[in-house]
Amino acid sequence: PANLAAEIVAAGGPAAEVAMEATWGWYWAADVIAECGATLHLAHPLGIAGYENRRVKNDIVDATLLADLLRMGRLPEAWIAPPEIRELREAVRYRAKLSRLRAGLKTQVHQTLGKEGVIPELDSIWRSGGQQWLDELRLGDEYVNRIESLRDLIELYDREIHQCDVRIYRRLKGHPGYEAVQALRGVGPVLAAVFVAEIGDVSRFANPQRLCSWAGLTPRHRESDAHVQRGRITKQGSRLLRWAAVEAVSGAVRDPRIASVKARVGARRGRNIGRVAAARHLLTLVYYGLRDGEIRCLATDAA
Repeated sequence: PANLAAEIVAAGGPAAEVAMEATWGWYWAADVIAECGATLHLAHPLGIAGYENRRVKNDIVDATLLADLLRMGRLPEAWIAPPEIRELREAVRYRAKLSRLRAGLKTQVHQTLGKEGVIPELDSIWRSGGQQWLDELRLGDEYVNRIESLRDLIELYDREIHQCDVRIYRRLKGHPGYEAVQALRGVGPVLAAVFVAEIGDVSRFANPQRLCSWAGLTPRHRESDAHVQRGRITKQGSRLLRWAAVEAVSGAVRDPRIASVKARVGARRGRNIGRVAAARHLLTLVYYGLRDGEIRCLATDAA
């Protein structure tokens, strides 16, 4: 940090224009640049990728490319999240990582049962009665040892995930947008936290269409003089945000508005595309919930 601050001061201090790619460890560098009073332009890696068809690639050439793009006004810039949003994202993303790791452990339990030809008699062995059913199984010694080890690890992950939930709730308690989006059916505390953390300052989007495009839920658009072609969604932006939006509309009992979009588009274009269209509609409602602290169309329906 001291070396970076010295370079910023030598380059002009508060008058300096700094371009930096959003790569590993950019948080501390952004804070140092802000403390020096310089203007930071955070380059989005996906936007830079279009300029990387070069024979020589090293730090000097990369830095020169960023400076040239900034000078031309062609630098694809990313939003610089403030420190409090970064910490919230860290907690939410860590919770999502723990959940994925726990899901992998549960899958290993089912794989081990399959090796002994055991099919669970319950809808889910991780709900009520599942632990007793596992205790009463009669398997080979090594299979029992592995399942017991996996169950211990799953219990540890359950505890860590619960602690993450408590910390996230304390951070977001009283947040108007966090409470507003939970009025949507299918959006609970976990998914609401994902929306708040990943979107951050919703006012940076002029309208909900911009938010959906940033999240990667809009189709690619290719156009010529005579033809217009819409392809698959871009899947750019936050993968966790897209997962939360799709997860919220995947169940059977959902908001009638969203369910109608899912059914109408799904009947015409297929179930998966219908689900994405419903997720896009839900993200539109999330936009208004975060912006206004309420979702007025839901209040109108209730009245």
